[in-house]
Amino acid sequence: MACVSEGDGKLQDVTTAFFRQLLSIAVLVFSVSTMLSVGLGHTVRHVFGPMRDARAVIRALLANFVLVPLLAFGLSKAMRLDSSYETGLMLFATAAGAPFLIPLTRAAGGNVALSASLTMLLLPLTVLYMPLVVPLVAPDARVSPAAIAVPLIMTMILPLVAGLMVRAWHSVWAERLRPWFGKLATVALLTLIVSTIVPNLGGLARVINDGAIFAPLLVILGAFVIGYALGREYRGGHVVLGLGAAQRNIAAALVVATQGLNDPVVVVIIVAASLLELALLFPIAWVLRRRGLRRARMVHA
Repeated sequence: MACVSEGDGKLQDVTTAFFRQLLSIAVLVFSVSTMLSVGLGHTVRHVFGPMRDARAVIRALLANFVLVPLLAFGLSKAMRLDSSYETGLMLFATAAGAPFLIPLTRAAGGNVALSASLTMLLLPLTVLYMPLVVPLVAPDARVSPAAIAVPLIMTMILPLVAGLMVRAWHSVWAERLRPWFGKLATVALLTLIVSTIVPNLGGLARVINDGAIFAPLLVILGAFVIGYALGREYRGGHVVLGLGAAQRNIAAALVVATQGLNDPVVVVIIVAASLLELALLFPIAWVLRRRGLRRARMVHA
């Protein structure tokens, strides 16, 4: 029996290692292919033009770097979360600017170029913001700005720039390549979901049993409401800012959790939050799309 148990343990370790490696590859492929697809499909003016609107930029920064972290902090205190859960929730809430916003916006029938612009605004600021804020919310964390910045630059910013350059130089090739990268991003997204769930089933069950799952759920929904409300002044901005505030940068949060902390519970709550985002935000995006189509029919009627 001991031999069988030892063999089962080794098999489980190998399986877990496999899915974690698969997850790393899926995150890389998804980020690069998504940002390339956006760059190939839009011009520099479309992506960076919205940043000239100072009021819209201020609202985006207020939602993502002030109100959402404050919401998470208030909920963690009100729910009296365990310190590890609280740390994970705060890392999740302070990380903004994720490539998932782009397929979410596409699913909602929103302005994809605007979502890329918001992502490009939030990404570099997250790199500067997290090293300043993380020591306040997680005093034991030790992570350098470079540990956050390098992966984000290599997998998100550079692919977007490359796509924009190809679009500017040869628009025909850009249109031919864009659908392929879009399909690759979809496959990578599905792989990412599976490889996230399988190795973390035990930890996710614990988060659910402890009731801690409600904290990220409320943060996601509350963040969407915050962004949606602040973006209502701008045509199409409420959809993008709502989804953008709710969609946190899981990659940045996991970099801090895995490289700056030695607490697997922190990683698990971030993983749980990432799965909740997928479960909640894609249905919300589809509802927004149906509402947009209904309004369009009413206008043309």
